[in-house]
Amino acid sequence: MPRVVLVNPQIPPNTGNIARTCAAMAQELHLIKPLGFELSDRYLKRAGLDYWPHVSLKVHEDWDSFAHHRDQRGGRWIGFSTSGEQSYITFEFHQDDWLLFGAETTGLSRTVLARCDRTLHIPMIQPQVRSLNLSVSVTIGLFEALRQLNQIQ
Repeated sequence: MPRVVLVNPQIPPNTGNIARTCAAMAQELHLIKPLGFELSDRYLKRAGLDYWPHVSLKVHEDWDSFAHHRDQRGGRWIGFSTSGEQSYITFEFHQDDWLLFGAETTGLSRTVLARCDRTLHIPMIQPQVRSLNLSVSVTIGLFEALRQLNQIQ
């Protein structure tokens, strides 16, 4: 199953909402430090409601420890970015993909994007809008991957 990876998330309610989505869809959530909040943050807990026990959460101390973890499990790094080279709509997802999303204010760094096997963007009609909310972007990407892989109907 595809896994959701948040690289240096900053806003607790976004991460809480993403955790809730991952719990609902039985997907792993990986957080790469540094985080912009403590895991005990009340806003994080509030957004995740009482679903935290159902989240398969893995916290990585830094990018290198995450990269080592991924290398042992295999799979492609799929980076989501406003500068992604391909629309997520035309992309073919695989079971072992890692869906990478960057911090709310900066997105994925150039270094991380360069290491991705593919980079995707979510098309938007209004050019004055820079990006979608992180939790919305994760939901869009994850649900499309699951739809393609026949894991939801």
